Formats: sequence, C-alpha cells, structure tokens
Amino acid sequence: MKIEQAIQQPLFKSEKEKAILNLMYTNSWLCMKQIRFFKQFGLSPQQYNVLRILKGQYPNSVSISIIQDRMLDKMSNASRLVDKLKKRELIERNECPKDRRQMDVMLNQKGIDLLKEIEQHEEQLNGMMGPISKNEANTLNQLLDKLRN
Repeated sequence: MKIEQAIQQPLFKSEKEKAILNLMYTNSWLCMKQIRFFKQFGLSPQQYNVLRILKGQYPNSVSISIIQDRMLDKMSNASRLVDKLKKRELIERNECPKDRRQMDVMLNQKGIDLLKEIEQHEEQLNGMMGPISKNEANTLNQLLDKLRN
C-alpha cells in the first residue's frame, strides 16, 4: 500500500517530507509485525535485542551500560529488560568482581536454546521485508546508512 493511501494524504510538501513520513509509518508497521512475531516466544522485540547482544558476546558477560549502548531502541530501559529476562531464567546476572556497583550479564543455556528456536523461524522473521529482493534490500541498507551519516 502506498503511503498516500495508508495515511490518506494525497499530497506532500516535498519528496523528502514524504520519505520522512514513509519511514515513520513503515517503522511503526514493522514494529507491530515484530511484536506479533516475538509474542509467540514470550518476548518483546527489545528483549530479543538484548538476547542477541548477549549472544554476540557469549561466552563473555557484559555490563548493562554496554547493552544499553548497543540496543536498537535507545529509549528502552536495559535494566528493566535484563530483570525480565532474568526472571524468565534466560540470562545470568552477577555482581562484577571489579566494581560491585556494576552488574555483569551473560546468556545462559536456556537463552541460547530460545534463540535457536527463534532462528528456526528466520524465514518468517525475514519475511517481514515482503517482496523486497536481496539487491533491493542492499540498496535500502545503503540509503539508510547514508541517511544517518
């Protein structure tokens, strides 16, 4: 569906304004799809993001501040997300031996197993990109990277 139809606005001041609104609308649309997808695993997209960050560091642990720095959603509360994942027994959280104020977080086997289960549904997750080809995805990635630079 074209952005004009989706938000019922036939005209825009400029192509750049249209692009901004299109990005914002598409972000919201993708977020809703992700929420539905991760719900089947009892996770939020932000919790999944934390698990992926921890997987990238495994078997090492990382501080909550490092998790916060690497999160996709900078508005998320990493401490709260870590608490929820700890409650589900998907991670280990321990006091840092060098700095007792800092907490070290590490993925555990149950968390690894859940990520493996999610990976089995990778086609469904990547399917959120719809009919976009590999080359088009590459072009989109280049344009989005260019936008942020």
